[in-house]
Amino acid sequence: MTMNDPLAAALSGILNLERIGRNNAVINCASSMITKVLTILNEKGYVGSFEKVDDGKAGIIKVNLLGKINKCGVVKPRHAVSKDNFERYEKRYLPAKNFGLLVVSTSKGLMTQDEARKNGIGGKLIAYCY
Repeated sequence: MTMNDPLAAALSGILNLERIGRNNAVINCASSMITKVLTILNEKGYVGSFEKVDDGKAGIIKVNLLGKINKCGVVKPRHAVSKDNFERYEKRYLPAKNFGLLVVSTSKGLMTQDEARKNGIGGKLIAYCY
């Protein structure tokens, strides 16, 4: 089976397992993008620690869940956002002001919309979580 969007599959799997009350998740396709998004979610307290395990194929990631995610997902299509235009997409993808985060791919790597705004750079929206 081919997977068109591994990040979308990973985030929806995490969300489903959070909703049924599990405290760990296994992501079967370990990419650097998924690892970086999980690092951001870990820093902001949405998921616990995670480890990448090499299985000889695509690799797997074991994630400890904290039960703090209400909703998360990828942004499709990936909107390009200028440094002054984040508020429009915060209104679209997040439920309230200063609640949740958008993951943005910038020229300086993946970061949250707040970090991108502070650094004065725009980028493409990748995912959201609250």
